[in-house]
Amino acid sequence: MTDKILAGRTAFITGATGAIATASAIALARSGATIVLMARRADGLEEAKREILSAHGDANIHLITGDCLDPENVKSALKDAHAINDRLDIIFATVGGGGFAPLLTMDADNLTAEFELNVKSAFLAIRHGAPLMDGGSIICLSSGSGTMPFRYLTGYCVGKAGLEMLVKQAAEELGSAGIRVNAIRPGMTRSHGTAPMFDAPGLTDSFLPEYPLERLGDPEDIAAVARFLAGPESAWITGQSIAADGGNTLRKSPDLSPMVETMLGEGSVAKLKAGKEI
Repeated sequence: MTDKILAGRTAFITGATGAIATASAIALARSGATIVLMARRADGLEEAKREILSAHGDANIHLITGDCLDPENVKSALKDAHAINDRLDIIFATVGGGGFAPLLTMDADNLTAEFELNVKSAFLAIRHGAPLMDGGSIICLSSGSGTMPFRYLTGYCVGKAGLEMLVKQAAEELGSAGIRVNAIRPGMTRSHGTAPMFDAPGLTDSFLPEYPLERLGDPEDIAAVARFLAGPESAWITGQSIAADGGNTLRKSPDLSPMVETMLGEGSVAKLKAGKEI
């Protein structure tokens, strides 16, 4: 079923080779939006395009290859997106990620890299996209980890916490221009990045006790929220981080310490628990 409520509007998506980005592009295209996808890998963009067209054959899709952490790449891509229909209405910044590493194994460069991946990428999309918009919606992909500590996931948690304050700041400053800025906090969702965790026997069982709805997420769960935030139904919502997480933030992050500590080895774990650098 198509509603076409976004017909004539242009949606720009960064990190567009990801599963959540692709599912969201399908949802936005189904509502009539022109879709502009940006990512570093041309082959990944082509694959995403095929998947979108398979779901919605009439989708109007444009591909831009570039680095979403490079200011000039992002600025140029946004101008190209605007030029398609002489407007830019929706931005969905999905770039982000992080890896498990005990705090005492990290250095400043590790923390900076994960902060930039999660915050700088969104900042660039907002900074260079907002001046091209005449009202509209900017959406950032956050995580429940921005509000709840997750053992051995410091860089990611700090990055998402920073992203959510960026969303609030941008919403405050851009509101007078009619631009809404919000974030989505997915829970554990099946995607390219999380596939190894879903595939590891029994690993996802650690998550389920912390999810009141007793299941983990699919990309379409997040895409539905992105579509809502992109459309007129959310016209009076800004500066918010909406959890789409099966209720995970009602409880806590799962304890994956055994997995990480097995990788580190007994000697290193003993040092960590004594507050020693390893």
